[in-house]
Amino acid sequence: MRVLYFDCFSGASGDMVVGALIDAGVPLEEIRRSLGSLSIDEDAVSVERVSRAGISATRFCVRDNEMPGDTHEHIRDHAHDHDGHDQDHDQGDEVVHGHTHGHRTLGEIYELIEGSLLSATGKRRAKSLFARLGDVEGAIHGTPSDKVHLHEVGALDSIVDIVSAVYALETLGAERIVSSPLNVGSGTIRTAHGRYPVPAPATLQLLHGVPIYSGPQRSEMVTPTGALLITGYATEYGPVPPMRVNKIGYGAGARDLRDTPNVLRVLIGESDATAPSHSVVVIEAEIDDMNPQIFGVVMDQLLTEGALDVFYTPIQMKKNRPGTLMSIIAPPAARERLTAMIFRETTTIGVRYREMTRECLDRETKTVTTAFGPVRFKVARRNGQILNASPEFDDCVRLAGQHDRPVKDVHAAAMKAWLDTQRP
Repeated sequence: MRVLYFDCFSGASGDMVVGALIDAGVPLEEIRRSLGSLSIDEDAVSVERVSRAGISATRFCVRDNEMPGDTHEHIRDHAHDHDGHDQDHDQGDEVVHGHTHGHRTLGEIYELIEGSLLSATGKRRAKSLFARLGDVEGAIHGTPSDKVHLHEVGALDSIVDIVSAVYALETLGAERIVSSPLNVGSGTIRTAHGRYPVPAPATLQLLHGVPIYSGPQRSEMVTPTGALLITGYATEYGPVPPMRVNKIGYGAGARDLRDTPNVLRVLIGESDATAPSHSVVVIEAEIDDMNPQIFGVVMDQLLTEGALDVFYTPIQMKKNRPGTLMSIIAPPAARERLTAMIFRETTTIGVRYREMTRECLDRETKTVTTAFGPVRFKVARRNGQILNASPEFDDCVRLAGQHDRPVKDVHAAAMKAWLDTQRP
């Protein structure tokens, strides 16, 4: 099983997440391509090598064409800000959150996401992240989520951060994502609404139920974007799980702090076969009184919220009624969240669950070149031997549409390209 671990000893921000994933091997060119219309030109996103307290790291940079030079304050997020603007840190305990641009509604952000080249699943995930943020901001300010104007996270560069992170994480294909407790920093921030304590209200709400602590830094160490991404993907929190590390990435924040490397570290590897078996929870519900059209929507929502798999089985229920058995496989830590969603979105009045152990093949993603374009392959191994390899179907569909060819033709070309790479 591929495992990804976020080591948030110096907090997290959107650009740090993307920088760490690029540092761990996700190609910048693929991220640029995934942005679609969000990438104004080739230089809109770039990376640079920087040193943070002696650690070499990748800094992910976005040139935000919305910014009218230095005619206003653009202190997006905090000490991890990646826009290159100076920050109000003379006393080491404040960050200015003030903008005159980039205030967007959820609907406007959804339109931008549709212009990206994320897969259909990736677009749903990105929209789900922003929908969660809209709910949080709406609850804090007493405004319906569809009327909320997102400020820092509504800026184009923050949207690019999130879309880039969604693409990178989908490409890496980690089945288990774990995070350390998050260092949120301390002190206060100055916002358009006044002086707030660290962490800011929206950040704190996004971190609800997640282990956090205040490090010695008098700075805002976790940004709304960082909190949204870490909590949107991590299903477990704690120390590094038993794993064989094969990739390490360091994503840099903008500032070089005196007392600690201002970086987010990412560890990627395979679960240790000698470690205890990996546990999953199986959640089940029997339903015989729901509009069948709703099942598809619920499946998408459950997968977006962290379910590992969702499937339906026809069954016979009481009074000889045909029904459907809904089965969800998920990390144990996601059980309560997914159960709440089942009760909210379906007509069932009860669920049952049990914990099980499972063994999975080691997986990785490789890319082959075809006459239609690049296609990602899911490659599965056991003890180093390749047992399965299949093309990413979303890639085949996208290329088929671009070339006006049947999907089966692209699929066949991808399989041939893969087999050619395996010949001695």
